[in-house]
Amino acid sequence: MKLEIIKNNKRWYLISSVIIIIGLTFGFLGGFDLGIDFTGGTMMHIDMEQHVSVDEIRNITHKYDLNESIVHIGADKNEIMLKTKQSLSNEERTEIYNDISQKYNLEKENLLAVGQFGPSIGDETKKKAVISVLIASLGMLVYIALRFEIIFAMAAVIALLHDILMMIAFYGLFRIPINGPFIAAILITVGYSINDTIVVFDRVRENVEIVKKKKYGEIVDMSIRQTISRSINTSVTTLLAIICLYIFGVQSIKEFTLPLIAGIVSGTYSSIFIASPIWYNLNMIFNKPRYVGK
Repeated sequence: MKLEIIKNNKRWYLISSVIIIIGLTFGFLGGFDLGIDFTGGTMMHIDMEQHVSVDEIRNITHKYDLNESIVHIGADKNEIMLKTKQSLSNEERTEIYNDISQKYNLEKENLLAVGQFGPSIGDETKKKAVISVLIASLGMLVYIALRFEIIFAMAAVIALLHDILMMIAFYGLFRIPINGPFIAAILITVGYSINDTIVVFDRVRENVEIVKKKKYGEIVDMSIRQTISRSINTSVTTLLAIICLYIFGVQSIKEFTLPLIAGIVSGTYSSIFIASPIWYNLNMIFNKPRYVGK
């Protein structure tokens, strides 16, 4: 079957737009689930001296209505990290720990650490997250502009913006907590996506120099056909490893790998169906004489 990306470019734009709009709508109407890193709150690190399931801990703390996050840490998973968005007083923390310690015969020394995070730290985290993404995007823009040309760079950055919006929409749609790993997942997705996009763009540039009689729409389709198996194979092998982490990992790993799976799928999709058509559309605007027609 002949793959015609440019001819159906509006279809790809529509698919992405619908997914992003639905996800962002769910997120803004229902409220994004901001984690403790962004909202501030309380953290309690407890050595349980044995492996205790998250459900058992929640059976003890449910009466406090904390809406807490509980994860296992340590080599033997005998320690738990309890995080809540609420800023608990010393009396409240003591009462919660007493309930847990009575159930499992713990001593005061088993409470390894207690942390209180104010909203100012949350605001600082948000600021650093935005700055990190902006610096990464700017660096990629400069790199691609120097290696290729400015239109390639513009198309790549627009595709990266698409991937970031897809990730945020995914978080909003499935109510995944937005916390520290969110920043890492965004940056990994951006890096993975730009790598795929550069592979396609590199082939487009080569074909533009070699094939003189074809229009650029045809060259883009030809370049994608030549690289699509590489993109898909690389993504599938990466996804297999991440899916294994999601299946066998603890809750904190699941919260990181699930959006990462969505990000890699989105990055692969955008490098094939978004970045190249955008590059073509930009050339239709700035280089009309040769680029007219598909």
